[in-house]
Order: sequence, then structure tokens, then C-alpha cells
Amino acid sequence: MSAPTPEATPPAAVQFWPMTDVGRVRDHNEDSFLVDKKLNLFIVADGMGGHAAGEVASQVASHTVREVLKGSADMLHQFEAGHGGIGRQDVLRLLESAVQQACSAVYQQGQNDESKRGMGTTIDALLLIGSRGFIAHVGDSRVYLYRQGAVHQLTEDHSLINELLKRGRLSREQIEKLQYKNAVTRAVGVYESVEVDTLDFDVLKGDRFLLCSDGLSGYLEEVELARLFAETPEDALAQRLIDLANERGGKDNITAVVIKVPDAESGVDRLAREVNLKMEVLHKMPLFRHLTYQELVRVLNITEVRAAGVDQVVVEEGDEGDELFIVLTGQVRVHSGEAVLTHLGPGQHLGEMALVDKAPRSASVTADEPSKLLVIRRRDFFDIIRKDHAIAVKLLWSFLGVLTERLRTTNLQLGEAKDRSVEDAAELTDALLASPESE
Repeated sequence: MSAPTPEATPPAAVQFWPMTDVGRVRDHNEDSFLVDKKLNLFIVADGMGGHAAGEVASQVASHTVREVLKGSADMLHQFEAGHGGIGRQDVLRLLESAVQQACSAVYQQGQNDESKRGMGTTIDALLLIGSRGFIAHVGDSRVYLYRQGAVHQLTEDHSLINELLKRGRLSREQIEKLQYKNAVTRAVGVYESVEVDTLDFDVLKGDRFLLCSDGLSGYLEEVELARLFAETPEDALAQRLIDLANERGGKDNITAVVIKVPDAESGVDRLAREVNLKMEVLHKMPLFRHLTYQELVRVLNITEVRAAGVDQVVVEEGDEGDELFIVLTGQVRVHSGEAVLTHLGPGQHLGEMALVDKAPRSASVTADEPSKLLVIRRRDFFDIIRKDHAIAVKLLWSFLGVLTERLRTTNLQLGEAKDRSVEDAAELTDALLASPESE
């Protein structure tokens, strides 16, 4: 067992506490971790293959990823400084390329040594650059985020169990009886290339992360993990988690890397308030309410914030619209000509039909006061649906619910209007029959 402590760092530096343990059943450790404090890069890999092949796979993969990123350090510095036109997608592509090169390196080593043929590894790489985090993920190791008292799993297991759970073919009660419950559906190095999940997100002051192998996550629930984060000092948390996994069986190798982003100097900072507000309004919308935290982060990444001054027109009646607007702060009025139809405040939205329909806008929208609106474009909406099947199913199902509710409301209004017309006609007939001129 090894439990290195963080080296002396400036107060604003990210701190980390990595630890790995063989567990109580295995005779050797195929897990590995890697920390590069200059890059703010953290990696956990869980090797497989036996006869020390898993250990080789995890170490080769981890070091290859680090070397690729180290070779592009200038690009990463440019991104952090906002120079050179380097964007989020460039960093994500670099991280994915690093994992693909690691996959090729592990595969080739297996081809060159018959005793290691077929070896592979999971990998989770977390790269922190300024106020942005980037993840590359393959397999069933995990990255957790602890933020403001809640734990969020930022990766989705590429495992047989998870696939069966998602498809409704397995209940959680049946997991223990499953013979191949540790089987992964993706791994680095088994084949020459692999599909890599990538994610980027805002990093807030005070965020905590846990990277771990399934030898740990298999013994913990998110609710319990949140309590452990809250009650345990960061420098003792990795040891506490490994002790718990061993107490509960220790059937696999166990690795934990705990990471701490420095707290804000004075309460919640501006970025945290803005991110929290965006996440809150998205989660409350019927269209997005069924998404996980990780999926909401993906949606948040396709949004932009647009400011509008007093009496500034946001939407013009008759224009072809391709954007959904969500009011973050302030208030806007929806109107047709000078007739005001309604006012919308924080959390309310307009134009969701523009995400699927090119029909002209049926009304104008103008700011009543200085306002900020969250905007989602149609092309970005369809792009995320095309790339992520799980999000696509949830969004399209929710959209169907929104349309059904709108149709139900419209039918009700038409029915009420019809009833009023009949009543008005009856009253008019009675009035005419009762007037002297009708005699």
C-alpha cells in the first residue's frame, strides 16, 4: 500500500491525495494511478489480463496519455490564457487522441508479447485547466464530483451490468447473482482503437473530485459518498475509502485519487452563482427534467448567455426562429404589436418549438428590464441528440410530453371558446326574440 501526501504547493494550487491497494483477495495489483501536478492531470487505470499483463496495460496507458498531453503543453497553456484560438473542442480532441494513442500502444505491446495478448485497461483522465475541467473515460472506473454538499457521477460505466440496467433487462436485486458482473464493454488496448467518452465542464472554487477503480465504487453508494466527503478531511479520505472497501470484502484492487480545488476566498464566487443558476433553470424545465447531472452538463455546454437592455427586442414577430430562450435574470414581455400577451421572469422559457420547427415567430419578445437569457440553437440541439443516444431518448420523450400538454391545453381552450360562442349565440337569440322589433 502506498499513501503519498501532497508536496508543498502554493495556497491556490490544486491538492491531491492518491492511494492504491491490492485488496484482500488478489495477489497482485493491476490498478495504477498517475498525477502530473504541472499539467493538473490525474489518471486512474484498472488493468486486466492476468500474469501481470493488466499491470502493464494500466501503466502503459497512463504514461502514454501523460506523454501526449505533455507534448502539447503549449497548446494547453494557450487555451488557459485565451490565446491562439484554442477552444474547448480542441482540448477534448487532444485528450481523446491521447487515449487512442494509449490504446494503440497497449495493443501493440500485446501483439509483440504473446503472454500479454488481449490485455487491456480502463482509464479515467481528469485534466484541470483554469476554471475548466476535461475528462476522457473508457471502462468502469469512475470520476465523481462533490459540489456544494452533493455527489455527482460524471462518467457512465461501460459495463455489462450498466447496459442491462439501461435496457431494463436487469434489476439491481439481480446484480449479485450475475456471473460476469465485472465484464466491461469497452477497454483500452484490447483492440487497436476504442470509443472514448469525453466531457468538459466548469470547475468551481471548492469542488472536490474522486477518481476510483470499480474495486472501490462497487462498495459505495452516492449518498454514502457525499456523507464521507462532508465528514472526512480530504487528506484522510482516500485511506478511509480504501479501508471501507476492504472491510466490505476487498475482492478487487482498490484505487482512489482525491482532488481538492481551493475554496473561494469569500463565499460563493460569480462563476459559481452563474453555473448554479443555469443548472437550476435547466433542471426545472419539462424538456430537461429527466437528465442526469452529467447530461445536464452536456446541455449546458451548448448554451450561451445573451444580455438584453431595457426595451431591447429579443425576438421579432414573423421572423424565422431557431433558438430556445430561457430567462436567467430580469423580465421580458411577450407581445403582438402593442398588445402584451404575458410577462416572463427567471426560470421561464419561450420558443421551444423553434428547436424542431422553422415556422415564423408568433409573437415578439422585448426586455422589460436589464435581463440575461440562456440560448440554445436548433443545430446544437440536434448535434447533441445525434451524438448521445441516451440524451436523445430522454429529450425526444420529454419533447413529446411538452407537445402533448400543449395540444391538450389548446383543445381545452378551443372547447371553452366553442362553449362561449354557443352561449353568446343563445343570449343573442333570446335578446332578439325579446325585443319589440321582433314582434
